[in-house]
Formats: sequence, structure tokens, C-alpha cells
Amino acid sequence: QVQLVESGGGSVQAGGSLRLSCAVSERTLSSYVMGWFRQAPGKERESVALITWSDYTTRYSDSVKGRFTISRDSAKNVVDLLMNSLKPEDTAVYYCAARYGSLLYTTPGNYDYWGQGTQVTVSS
Repeated sequence: QVQLVESGGGSVQAGGSLRLSCAVSERTLSSYVMGWFRQAPGKERESVALITWSDYTTRYSDSVKGRFTISRDSAKNVVDLLMNSLKPEDTAVYYCAARYGSLLYTTPGNYDYWGQGTQVTVSS
């Protein structure tokens, strides 16, 4: 059972930055895809950034490309999401997720493990 614990959410003004971290319990992650998703009130959960643990392939949604960076630290078993140039429309609960495999699916239903979520609020 893979356990995911997010941290780093908070409130920031537009144009600011935040770094989210996801601590992963599983020790052997080479066959996993890790992802950050978000869900705003009244909206469906959407993919933000994905990464394959083995070869560092990444995929971003168009709305965050160029502003957000996903990374992973094998020594610490952590997946980070660095968010720059934040906008009010980035306000949402952000979730860390994991799936076994190598394909960077963007659909939440393809992910088996989820964290509890962390709130990100961007004010204008």
C-alpha cells in the first residue's frame, strides 16, 4: 500500500510562488508514475503535472506549462511541485497521486493512490 502525504500549501498573492511536497511511503518507485492533481470548488479534479519515477519524463497541463515544475528526489522519496507566477485561477485543493506503470495518464481514475490534499489559495 502506497501512502502519500502532501505539505506546503497555503495562501499567496498573485505572482507569488509556493512549493508543494509529497512524501511517499513506497521504497521501490521505479515502476510508478507520480502526479499532482487539483480540484477547485464546483469543478472536476484535473491533472496538473506528472512524472515517471524511472526516467524523469514529465507532462504538464497547458494551464501551468512554463510556470510549474514537477521533480522527484529518489534519496528522500519525495515529489515536489514548484509553482511560480501563481494566478487566482490556480486556487484549489492539490492532491498527490501515484499509479503503477509507465504511462502518463491525465485521468484521475487511472491513479490508485491519493494523498489527503493541501489547499492552495491565490489572491488577486
